[in-house]
Amino acid sequence: MFIVEESPDFLQVFSDGTVKRFSPGILPVMVYFHGGGFCIGSTTWIGYHHFLGDLSVASQSIVLSIDYRLAPENRLPIPYEDCYESLVWLRHQASCDPWLNKADLSRVFLSGDSAGGNIAHNVAVKTMHNSLIHVKIRGLLLIHPYFGSERRTDKEMSTDEEAVGNVASNDMFWRLSIPEGSNRDYFGCNFDKTELSLTQWRNDFPAVTVYVAELDFLKERGVMYAEFLQRKGVEVKLVEAENESHVFHVFKPDCEATRLLQKNMNDFIWNY
Repeated sequence: MFIVEESPDFLQVFSDGTVKRFSPGILPVMVYFHGGGFCIGSTTWIGYHHFLGDLSVASQSIVLSIDYRLAPENRLPIPYEDCYESLVWLRHQASCDPWLNKADLSRVFLSGDSAGGNIAHNVAVKTMHNSLIHVKIRGLLLIHPYFGSERRTDKEMSTDEEAVGNVASNDMFWRLSIPEGSNRDYFGCNFDKTELSLTQWRNDFPAVTVYVAELDFLKERGVMYAEFLQRKGVEVKLVEAENESHVFHVFKPDCEATRLLQKNMNDFIWNY
């Protein structure tokens, strides 16, 4: 008996007519949180469907795309709590859902764009305070993360018309999403307010890649976040997409920059 036809890693057909099929081994899991300033956005947006479907194939990983309750009806920290519960759900369902029986819960990655990147950071922190979910977060992949503070950056203080408009829009979303009576130094807005010890930052916080876009108004905040993590002793890498704007991968899922982003994310996943 010998092989007459073969699709490597998938199928072998033998001379006697028997067929051998191969199933994949355990796969890493990416949990992805959509953006939208905590107030808009959905997993149903077609750009997310295309981007995450392609990423799942490229990275050979299981991707969970998470919806959460939106502000202003559900202000922070409710979106953080909803997204944290997705990890609790994953831990439970992995033992009973056939499509999750290949999920490697020791290799879970958190990702998201804009507000979703912010959520990934805060969910990672929350998992560090609760070790009972038995899900190992190996890394964070933050795409154009949405952070802020009462103190303005140089770009935010610009009198340029476009900058003024961006600041007004960002401030509006923060007013609608942070708890009433809070300001932009709320921990969910200002990463400098994250309550972790230096030992926790250095020894327990996962590796991070921060993705920024050259033309994105939030690029400055993303760079600041990466520099902040570096000072804390976290393993962090900063990757910039040239000549691209905020969440370009959602609006242009087939462009070259998006393919490069997916390749970089794939490399990160398989390095951890």
